[in-house]
Amino acid sequence: MLPPLPSHFELNLPTWLGEFANVTALASLEERMRFVVRAARRNFEEDTGGPFAAGVFEEGSGRLVALGVNRVVPTNCSSAHAEVMALSLAQRRLATFDLGASGLPAHQLVVNWRPCAMCFGAIPWSGIRSLVIAGGGPEIEELTGFDEGPIHPNWSAELERRGIVVTDGILRDEAWQVFVDFAKSGRLVYNARKG
Repeated sequence: MLPPLPSHFELNLPTWLGEFANVTALASLEERMRFVVRAARRNFEEDTGGPFAAGVFEEGSGRLVALGVNRVVPTNCSSAHAEVMALSLAQRRLATFDLGASGLPAHQLVVNWRPCAMCFGAIPWSGIRSLVIAGGGPEIEELTGFDEGPIHPNWSAELERRGIVVTDGILRDEAWQVFVDFAKSGRLVYNARKG
Protein backbone atom coordinates (compact mmCIF):
# COMPACT_ATOMS: atom_id res chain seq x y z
CA MET A 1 0.00 0.00 0.00
CA LEU A 2 1.27 3.45 -0.91
CA PRO A 3 1.63 6.21 1.68
CA PRO A 4 -0.70 9.24 1.28
CA LEU A 5 -0.06 11.64 -1.57
CA PRO A 6 2.69 14.09 -0.56
CA SER A 7 1.85 17.80 -0.50
CA HIS A 8 5.41 19.16 -0.44
CA PHE A 9 9.04 18.18 -0.68
CA GLU A 10 12.26 19.62 0.63
CA LEU A 11 15.82 19.56 -0.66
CA ASN A 12 18.70 20.37 1.63
CA LEU A 13 22.41 20.93 1.42
CA PRO A 14 24.99 19.04 3.48
CA THR A 15 25.91 20.65 6.79
CA TRP A 16 29.60 20.96 5.85
CA LEU A 17 28.64 23.47 3.13
CA GLY A 18 28.27 26.04 5.91
CA GLU A 19 32.07 26.24 5.90
CA PHE A 20 31.82 27.80 2.42
CA ALA A 21 29.36 30.49 3.55
CA ASN A 22 32.03 32.91 4.77
CA VAL A 23 32.96 33.77 1.17
CA THR A 24 31.43 37.08 0.21
CA ALA A 25 32.92 37.88 -3.20
CA LEU A 26 35.34 36.29 -5.64
CA ALA A 27 36.67 38.73 -8.22
CA SER A 28 37.99 36.51 -11.02
CA LEU A 29 36.44 33.63 -12.94
CA GLU A 30 39.32 31.45 -11.79
CA GLU A 31 38.59 32.19 -8.12
CA ARG A 32 34.91 31.43 -8.64
CA MET A 33 35.65 28.16 -10.45
CA ARG A 34 38.24 27.07 -7.87
CA PHE A 35 35.62 27.65 -5.16
CA VAL A 36 33.05 25.55 -7.05
CA VAL A 37 35.56 22.77 -7.82
CA ARG A 38 36.52 22.62 -4.14
CA ALA A 39 32.85 22.17 -3.20
CA ALA A 40 32.40 19.44 -5.84
CA ARG A 41 35.38 17.51 -4.49
CA ARG A 42 34.22 17.84 -0.91
CA ASN A 43 30.71 16.69 -1.84
CA PHE A 44 31.81 13.32 -3.17
CA GLU A 45 34.57 12.84 -0.59
CA GLU A 46 32.04 13.38 2.22
CA ASP A 47 29.59 10.98 0.51
CA THR A 48 26.93 13.70 0.44
CA GLY A 49 26.31 13.56 -3.32
CA GLY A 50 27.94 13.40 -6.72
CA PRO A 51 31.06 15.31 -7.87
CA PHE A 52 29.19 18.38 -9.10
CA ALA A 53 28.84 21.90 -7.71
CA ALA A 54 27.51 25.22 -8.97
CA GLY A 55 27.54 28.77 -7.71
CA VAL A 56 25.43 31.80 -8.57
CA PHE A 57 27.42 35.02 -8.42
CA GLU A 58 26.75 38.65 -9.20
CA GLU A 59 28.58 38.89 -12.49
CA GLY A 60 30.26 42.25 -11.91
CA SER A 61 31.05 42.22 -8.19
CA GLY A 62 31.67 38.49 -7.80
CA ARG A 63 29.37 38.44 -4.75
CA LEU A 64 28.27 34.89 -3.93
CA VAL A 65 24.48 34.61 -4.00
CA ALA A 66 24.08 30.82 -3.66
CA LEU A 67 26.08 27.61 -3.76
CA GLY A 68 24.67 24.21 -4.61
CA VAL A 69 26.03 20.69 -4.80
CA ASN A 70 24.57 17.53 -6.25
CA ARG A 71 22.16 15.87 -3.80
CA VAL A 72 20.41 13.24 -5.96
CA VAL A 73 21.20 10.14 -3.93
CA PRO A 74 20.92 11.53 -0.37
CA THR A 75 17.57 13.23 -1.10
CA ASN A 76 16.13 10.53 -3.42
CA CYS A 77 15.42 13.25 -5.96
CA SER A 78 16.72 12.93 -9.52
CA SER A 79 16.38 16.69 -10.12
CA ALA A 80 18.61 17.65 -7.16
CA HIS A 81 21.52 18.56 -9.43
CA ALA A 82 24.02 21.22 -8.38
CA GLU A 83 22.75 23.77 -10.93
CA VAL A 84 19.12 23.33 -9.91
CA MET A 85 20.06 23.61 -6.24
CA ALA A 86 22.14 26.77 -6.77
CA LEU A 87 19.60 28.49 -9.04
CA SER A 88 16.69 27.62 -6.73
CA LEU A 89 18.53 28.86 -3.64
CA ALA A 90 19.50 32.10 -5.41
CA GLN A 91 15.88 32.66 -6.46
CA ARG A 92 14.71 32.02 -2.92
CA ARG A 93 17.36 34.34 -1.44
CA LEU A 94 16.47 37.14 -3.85
CA ALA A 95 12.71 36.41 -3.72
CA THR A 96 12.34 36.22 -7.49
CA PHE A 97 11.94 33.50 -10.11
CA ASP A 98 13.87 35.72 -12.56
CA LEU A 99 17.54 36.31 -11.72
CA GLY A 100 17.63 38.70 -14.69
CA ALA A 101 14.74 40.88 -13.48
CA SER A 102 14.83 44.63 -13.81
CA GLY A 103 16.74 46.27 -10.97
CA LEU A 104 18.91 43.25 -10.25
CA PRO A 105 22.59 42.98 -11.14
CA ALA A 106 23.48 40.47 -13.86
CA HIS A 107 23.89 37.00 -12.39
CA GLN A 108 26.33 34.30 -13.45
CA LEU A 109 26.22 30.53 -12.98
CA VAL A 110 29.60 28.83 -12.47
CA VAL A 111 29.62 25.03 -12.83
CA ASN A 112 32.44 22.49 -12.74
CA TRP A 113 31.35 20.98 -16.09
CA ARG A 114 28.83 21.36 -18.89
CA PRO A 115 25.22 21.14 -17.68
CA CYS A 116 23.25 17.96 -18.32
CA ALA A 117 20.07 18.00 -20.41
CA MET A 118 17.86 18.93 -17.45
CA CYS A 119 20.11 21.68 -16.13
CA PHE A 120 20.56 23.07 -19.63
CA GLY A 121 16.80 23.58 -19.68
CA ALA A 122 16.81 25.33 -16.31
CA ILE A 123 19.46 27.87 -17.33
CA PRO A 124 17.51 30.08 -19.78
CA TRP A 125 14.45 30.06 -17.52
CA SER A 126 16.47 31.17 -14.48
CA GLY A 127 17.33 34.61 -15.84
CA ILE A 128 21.11 34.33 -15.46
CA ARG A 129 23.19 36.34 -17.93
CA SER A 130 26.31 34.18 -18.16
CA LEU A 131 27.44 30.59 -17.71
CA VAL A 132 31.02 29.69 -16.83
CA ILE A 133 32.12 26.06 -17.10
CA ALA A 134 35.39 24.17 -16.67
CA GLY A 135 34.75 21.90 -19.66
CA GLY A 136 32.07 21.31 -22.22
CA GLY A 137 32.71 17.96 -23.83
CA PRO A 138 31.08 14.53 -23.52
CA GLU A 139 34.20 12.92 -22.06
CA ILE A 140 32.76 13.24 -18.56
CA GLU A 141 30.30 10.47 -19.43
CA GLU A 142 33.05 8.20 -20.73
CA LEU A 143 35.16 8.72 -17.60
CA THR A 144 32.48 8.51 -14.90
CA GLY A 145 29.57 6.63 -16.47
CA PHE A 146 27.04 9.38 -15.70
CA ASP A 147 24.31 9.76 -18.33
CA GLU A 148 24.11 13.49 -19.06
CA GLY A 149 21.14 13.08 -21.39
CA PRO A 150 20.59 14.29 -24.95
CA ILE A 151 22.39 17.62 -25.14
CA HIS A 152 21.55 19.88 -28.08
CA PRO A 153 24.56 19.75 -30.45
CA ASN A 154 24.76 23.56 -30.47
CA TRP A 155 23.84 24.02 -26.82
CA SER A 156 26.18 26.96 -26.16
CA ALA A 157 24.99 28.78 -29.29
CA GLU A 158 21.39 28.26 -28.14
CA LEU A 159 22.21 29.91 -24.81
CA GLU A 160 24.08 32.75 -26.51
CA ARG A 161 21.07 33.29 -28.80
CA ARG A 162 19.04 33.83 -25.64
CA GLY A 163 21.47 36.42 -24.30
CA ILE A 164 23.49 34.12 -22.02
CA VAL A 165 27.25 34.43 -22.52
CA VAL A 166 29.08 31.08 -22.24
CA THR A 167 32.70 30.85 -21.10
CA ASP A 168 34.28 27.40 -21.37
CA GLY A 169 37.66 26.10 -20.18
CA ILE A 170 38.15 27.83 -16.82
CA LEU A 171 40.43 25.61 -14.67
CA ARG A 172 39.61 22.60 -16.83
CA ASP A 173 42.45 20.45 -15.49
CA GLU A 174 41.54 21.08 -11.84
CA ALA A 175 37.91 20.24 -12.48
CA TRP A 176 38.81 17.17 -14.53
CA GLN A 177 40.94 15.80 -11.68
CA VAL A 178 37.88 15.75 -9.40
CA PHE A 179 36.09 13.51 -11.91
CA VAL A 180 39.16 11.29 -12.30
CA ASP A 181 39.33 10.86 -8.52
CA PHE A 182 35.59 10.20 -8.35
CA ALA A 183 35.86 7.51 -11.05
CA LYS A 184 38.73 5.84 -9.16
CA SER A 185 36.79 5.92 -5.88
CA GLY A 186 34.21 3.36 -6.98
CA ARG A 187 31.37 5.49 -5.61
CA LEU A 188 27.84 5.09 -6.90
CA VAL A 189 27.09 6.40 -10.38
CA TYR A 190 23.35 7.09 -10.29
CA ASN A 191 21.64 6.55 -13.60
CA ALA A 192 17.95 5.70 -13.77
CA ARG A 193 17.42 1.94 -14.03
CA LYS A 194 21.20 1.61 -13.60
CA GLY A 195 21.43 2.43 -17.35
